[in-house]
Amino acid sequence: MTRKSNKNGRRAVVVDGVRTPFVKAFKEFTKVDTIALGVTAVRALLKRNEVPRREIDQLIWGSVIIPSGAPNVGREVVLDLRLPPEIHAHTVSQACISSLHAITGAASAIERGDADVVIAGGSDSTSNAEIKLPQKVVHALAPLAFGKATPQDVLGVLAQLWPLHELLPKRPEVAERTTGKTMGESCEDMARRNEISREAQDAFAARSHQRAAAAMESGRFDAEVTPVKPPDGPEVTADRLVRADTSEERLARLRPVFAKDGTITAGNASPLTDGAAAVLMMSEEAALALGYKPEDLVHVKQWAYAGVDPTDQLLIGPALAVPQVLERVGLGLQDMDLVDFHEAFAAQVLCVQKAMASKAFCRERLGLDQPVGEVDPERLNVHGGSVSIGHPFAATGARMVTTMMNELRLRDAQHALLAACAAGGLANALVLERLGG
Repeated sequence: MTRKSNKNGRRAVVVDGVRTPFVKAFKEFTKVDTIALGVTAVRALLKRNEVPRREIDQLIWGSVIIPSGAPNVGREVVLDLRLPPEIHAHTVSQACISSLHAITGAASAIERGDADVVIAGGSDSTSNAEIKLPQKVVHALAPLAFGKATPQDVLGVLAQLWPLHELLPKRPEVAERTTGKTMGESCEDMARRNEISREAQDAFAARSHQRAAAAMESGRFDAEVTPVKPPDGPEVTADRLVRADTSEERLARLRPVFAKDGTITAGNASPLTDGAAAVLMMSEEAALALGYKPEDLVHVKQWAYAGVDPTDQLLIGPALAVPQVLERVGLGLQDMDLVDFHEAFAAQVLCVQKAMASKAFCRERLGLDQPVGEVDPERLNVHGGSVSIGHPFAATGARMVTTMMNELRLRDAQHALLAACAAGGLANALVLERLGG
């Protein structure tokens, strides 16, 4: 689905972005939940942007691992920061494109004239994911929990809970409800179908780590990362998952994770991660009035969403969303100065690239006479991606937007194309355009 054109001429721009370091789940941020991570990112964003708090109209937040006691994470961020209570805040959950959905939702509100200043982003803490009890246990214990049980009911409950081994909580998995397959298993299917080799995946993963390490070493991420002080440990100032010494040879030694004869390993897949990212968005008029320079503004020019049958190729959606958004802006892949694809798995990005370069795929799935084209590897994921940096589900999109915004400025470039897949066979693509360049 592609959005309708903006008819009133208002332009939504990103003026700044901040994220926490991304760290492996159950490590440094184990005692920092998703709300606290969001608070840290938004606080840092506001601290370095002197925006009157009363000027903030909305906060739109992405979250995938939602705490049951506070499901509207965005509202909790507003309240914890003691921002004006009049700020409308809501939470969106669309798997790995949650913060991209928050950003396009903010852009829509600004374009419509419903808001002038919006904070958008997302956070997730895999370390604080709630363990679900079997439904058998929930149904049996509900009368006790709600204080409706008699002594006789207690005996009945105990009978329902037998045998005891069925009461143990099960390991949570990111599996499709419609297929029963995990995302990794679905990606293995895609890799086989598209003939993506283990060697190609490991080469992609090694390059992701090397580029991310080079970005960290050069200070490229310094402008976007804010420190986090966990309650039980030292301050974390930088990403902890990037490995500068990763090589194809080292990655080749790892065993497949999702199938004995598979090609996906812990080294060429994105790891479970804790983190948050937030961007500050405004109408172009509001940004200029608040003193931002035109050349520092990045316009959220256009976006598109796509969906595919989860029983087909679950993560191929970007190959459908990208041509839609390019058509809307009247540009081609060759016009993009930067291309940033979410790296759910190395195999997934390689499958998407192969599909966009395939005449047969583009004719059958997109109705095009010619392929969308090949992505220049020198423009693709120039600072690595989720395989190396990490993937806190709802924060990744805002991280991508922040990194690409900064890179457009540093390179004095104009256009960046971003795309990401998500559970349920969903995908998003958007084009950023730097103004005043």
